[in-house]
Amino acid sequence: MVDESLRAQIEIYLRHLDGLIQRGRELHDTLAADPAAGPALAATRAWQQDCGVTINQLSGGSKAHWLARSFSEAFLVRSTAGRVVEGAAPAEIVSRLMGVLEQAVTTLSRMRDGEIVSTSPEAAPPPRRFEFVHNAELRPVLEQAYSDSQGALVEGRFDVALLTSCGILEAIVTDALQHNGLNAPAAAGGPAGNIVDWPFEERLAVAEKAGLIHSCARLPPVARRYRDLTDADNMTVSERDARQAGQVLHVVMRDLDPGR
Repeated sequence: MVDESLRAQIEIYLRHLDGLIQRGRELHDTLAADPAAGPALAATRAWQQDCGVTINQLSGGSKAHWLARSFSEAFLVRSTAGRVVEGAAPAEIVSRLMGVLEQAVTTLSRMRDGEIVSTSPEAAPPPRRFEFVHNAELRPVLEQAYSDSQGALVEGRFDVALLTSCGILEAIVTDALQHNGLNAPAAAGGPAGNIVDWPFEERLAVAEKAGLIHSCARLPPVARRYRDLTDADNMTVSERDARQAGQVLHVVMRDLDPGR
C-alpha cells in the first residue's frame, strides 16, 4: 500500500517526466533534420540541464544510483573494445536521455501501483529532504513547499513555481547564515541588524562572500525582487524564469549539503 502523500508526489514527478519526454521528442526531430541548428542546440542544452536536475532528485543525489549512471552513460560512445572514444551526436544523446526518462517513468509507475516497495533497490528514493537545514521545525515546511513548487511548474503555474522556489531559497540561506552566527556575516560585509530583516539579495550576497554558497548570478531579475511581486496584479512570470529559479535553488541546496 503506497502512502497517499508519496503517491501524490510520484504523480507530480510523472507529469514532469512526461513533459521532459515530450520536449525531447521535439528536439530529437529538429536535430535529426539539422544537427547544427544553433537554436535547437541551445534548447537541447537547457533540456539536458533540466533532465540532469530531475535525475539527481530521483536518484537522491547519489552518482551510484542506476538512474544517475544511466544519465551519465547516455553522453558516451564506446568502441567495440568498450573503451570510451568520443561523445555521441546530439540527436542520439537526446534519444538516449529519453530512454533514461522512460525508465524512470516505469519505475515510478510501478511504485505508485504498489508493485515496488520503497525499500527495493530498484525503487527511486523518496522525494528530496532538507536534513541539512539546522532548524528542524522548518524541514517539513520546506519539503512541502518544494513539492508544491514542482507541481506548480508541471501545471504551468510559473508565477507560483518561481515565488515558492525563491521563498525556499531565502529560507535555507537564512538558516545557514544564522547557524554560522553573527560574526560570519559581519566579516563578509553584512549589514547591521537581525539577519531576518536583511533584503533577499543582501542575504544571498553575504552567503556568497562567507563561502556558504556559490554564485547566484543565474537567478533572473524577476526572482530577485520576488517579495515585491507577491501582491502584484497581473504578474507575468515566464517558464524560463521559473525554471532558472528552480535550478539556482537546486545548486544552493547542493552547496549547503555537499555530501548529497
